Amino acid sequence: MTVSDPSPEPRHLPSGIHQTVRPGCALLRLETTASREGVLDGAWWPRSHDIGAELPALLAALTEHLGPLSRVGLDATAWEGLPTRIIVDDRVVHVVSFPVGDDTILITRGDRDHFSLLVVPPEATPEAARAAMAQAVLGGNVSSAEQILVDTGGGRTTAS
Repeated sequence: MTVSDPSPEPRHLPSGIHQTVRPGCALLRLETTASREGVLDGAWWPRSHDIGAELPALLAALTEHLGPLSRVGLDATAWEGLPTRIIVDDRVVHVVSFPVGDDTILITRGDRDHFSLLVVPPEATPEAARAAMAQAVLGGNVSSAEQILVDTGGGRTTAS
């Protein structure tokens, strides 16, 4: 009897996903159970640092998958024009500033269900953004958003 190699094969995103990842995209691995294995639930690559222009589309997409959202937490220092609320599907989503770092956005559904997304800087190269987003959505990922951006070269390339 032979024993198979227990090391798991690396998991990659389907090649079609890589072709569609561009600024303004989000990749999500949304788990709504308390036993989430990874640090992050997805990744987002906004087109700019203007949160008022970028956030509505992200929240609309998330609402399609998660249902009504109640709050978004992000670091105000990383964004221009931070609103206090945004209307999505005729519901108010409160926008609050947390010192979470500019590489993470926190989404809350209801009172207890939280989702953490890696934020790829708008100025990241497509290759770095794809690599960072792919790593963020891997099940069981234990790297922080900041570390993923360092590892993939997806961090800020210009001073803001």
